[in-house]
Formats: sequence, C-alpha cells, structure tokens
Amino acid sequence: MADIKELILTVVSPLVSHPDELMIDVVETEEFLDYQLSVHPDDVGRVIGKKGRVAKAIRTIVYSVRVLGPKRVRLTIVNS
Repeated sequence: MADIKELILTVVSPLVSHPDELMIDVVETEEFLDYQLSVHPDDVGRVIGKKGRVAKAIRTIVYSVRVLGPKRVRLTIVNS
C-alpha cells in the first residue's frame, strides 16, 4: 500500500501549488482499497484538469498497479 501512496504523490506533487498539503487516506472496503487524495482547494482544478482529463490519466496509472488479493484500487479526489 505504501508503494501506491508514493506513486500517487510522485505523480500529483508537480501538478499542485501546495504540495505540502497533499494527504492520502486509505479506506479498505470489501471490494476496494480506496485511496482518498486530499488537496488544497486552489489545486483541485489542477488535479482534475479540463473535462477530468488529468484525473483520468492519474487513475489510469494508479489502476495499472497490481495488488495482492481480490481487492481493486480506487482513487478519489477530495478537497480539504
């Protein structure tokens, strides 16, 4: 799980103006490992991008990582 967190931080940090306010919480459900990315309110648009293209690209990278077991990875972007 730490590897996926590091991957998310590596991809998102250069995109935002306030990298010190990036936080990732992991919520484990029956089906998913839900990574909840929390960013500064000014950076939400930068992380999501026009028509969600940046968020889609980030999710494509994160979802390509294999995890052990039947659970799938999900990335949720929230503002703090």
